[in-house]
Amino acid sequence: MALDPLQALQAASRPVARPPALQSLLIAGATGLLGAELVHRLGGGGGYARVGVLAGQLLREGLRGIQPVVVPGDRPPAEWPRVPVDIGIVAFDPPRLHHGRERALWAADPAQLPAIAAWLRACGAHTLAVVQPHDAGRLPDALKRGLASLDEHALAGLGFERLLLFRAARKPTSSVRGLLPGLAAWMLSTLRFMVPATDRPVRAIKVAELLDEALRIAPPGVHVAAPEVVWAASQQDARTVAARWLLGEAPDGSEAPRPARDAWKAP
Repeated sequence: MALDPLQALQAASRPVARPPALQSLLIAGATGLLGAELVHRLGGGGGYARVGVLAGQLLREGLRGIQPVVVPGDRPPAEWPRVPVDIGIVAFDPPRLHHGRERALWAADPAQLPAIAAWLRACGAHTLAVVQPHDAGRLPDALKRGLASLDEHALAGLGFERLLLFRAARKPTSSVRGLLPGLAAWMLSTLRFMVPATDRPVRAIKVAELLDEALRIAPPGVHVAAPEVVWAASQQDARTVAARWLLGEAPDGSEAPRPARDAWKAP
């Protein structure tokens, strides 16, 4: 079969991802269900040379295959000591109070995102992945596929070779107290059934799988995983979804048709 010269040129110019075995990875905010899944998937046989988690204090119980990186939580990230990092992950998931180990880990605050990203860049990170959940059905459609805030624009200007932003939905949190306010909140909560399936929360393990695959194949640039992309990873193979999202092709190298806006729905 004759080789198309255009395909040969495209294959030659495509950036080759660094092998995970040669890279170090650091997770900031390894708390909650999402953080636990990231640690399990990336640290438990992920193939990286070193995987660390940020901690605010020494851990009494060690994490198998994980190196805690203790930073002074009472000081801003700009004053933290530098550690060698190739890939940084920032996840926003509050620690579970019944998990004593998570109380020792560094819990990410959305307001610290620019500062922690700048610290990771100063540590040498060439790739940054951010998972910042939003309440299901409340993210404006215009912000699903682009930079959604000034903080994210600031991240794009820090000089990362690769920046990956994941739009993962979560269940809306509520702190309403009282009989009448509680009744009103319950009545309004029925509106969640009007939220499209692609904007609904996804299991943490599926988000971790998509992030893992994306880190392996993502070319240079800024890549935003819209909610329907994250949702598709929960319905299909994460490797297939990541290849279609980032490369526009199937994992075997064949070109996959780029989906229309609503084509991420499972059959």
